[in-house]
Amino acid sequence: MAFYLVRGRPDPQRLAELREKLVAGAFEGWRPFGKALSASLERARFDHATGEAVWEEEDYCTPPPAQEREAVLDHYFTGLTVQPVKKGEGWARIAHLPSLWDAGWMAGDAEHPVPGRLIVEPSDGPAGSVCDFETGRCE
Repeated sequence: MAFYLVRGRPDPQRLAELREKLVAGAFEGWRPFGKALSASLERARFDHATGEAVWEEEDYCTPPPAQEREAVLDHYFTGLTVQPVKKGEGWARIAHLPSLWDAGWMAGDAEHPVPGRLIVEPSDGPAGSVCDFETGRCE
């Protein structure tokens, strides 16, 4: 088995779609990588310093993660890089980072994320408002 630390810049316009598909188990039945990819993306972290999602992935493709990129990853992430690691080493390196799925990491753009802020479209406010979930106020 080969393990990799994968990094990529998430597409903020598509990230909610990816989350919905993961929750629904949309990729789990895909052979040979669906179950492992789903589990890795569920545990993915967000690196504020680089604006990248990061996760450890089990993979057997050359180059890694070829099948995953073609089927899923290139639709939701750009600038993917992989680094070989020992099993569990990648997760240990990124354990201090917040979950990719904690809504507070996104700001107006993925280039300059601001903790605690998320682009939302509230029913009583203008589309594209920026809301601070710590204070509950939207701008």
